[in-house]
Amino acid sequence: MPGLIHLYCGDGKGKSTAAVGLAVRAAGAGMKVVFAQFFKDGTSSELRVLRALPEAKVLVCERHFGRFRNMSEEEKAEAKEAYSALLETAIARAAGAQLLVLDEAVSACNHGILSEERLLGFLRSKPEGLEVAITGRNPSEALQSAADYVTEMRKLRHPFDRGITAREGIEF
Repeated sequence: MPGLIHLYCGDGKGKSTAAVGLAVRAAGAGMKVVFAQFFKDGTSSELRVLRALPEAKVLVCERHFGRFRNMSEEEKAEAKEAYSALLETAIARAAGAQLLVLDEAVSACNHGILSEERLLGFLRSKPEGLEVAITGRNPSEALQSAADYVTEMRKLRHPFDRGITAREGIEF
């Protein structure tokens, strides 16, 4: 079975949720899953469930850098080093897996925290049977072209627009 590339993008809710759903489905089928998360602090509720699945390995950065726009230049350089290392660890761990999820990797590429060229190089040379899911807003044309599935979540309405902040178990 050939491994395909999924890209979940757009300005709507559901990108990470779709990737988590895919990871749970794959693990439920007995597939080994590597789930790496960029730009998040590693405390999202879905990670508790994924960590409980023997088939899934969750990888997060040891240090949370916060929002990109609030980072100093020094923090951006440190984040680039840390997230690049996280990507390399995820790629190495995926060698024996059937699904690799790179949650918010698109955003990390957009901000120059991950090398898009490195990510694209990996996608071009990934193991044949490895399925890869990538999430984030505003993917480049190159990332869209590399994907077999491109699913855009489009916001029509969101509670945040009314001042309702993210709720545990629903948005995180």
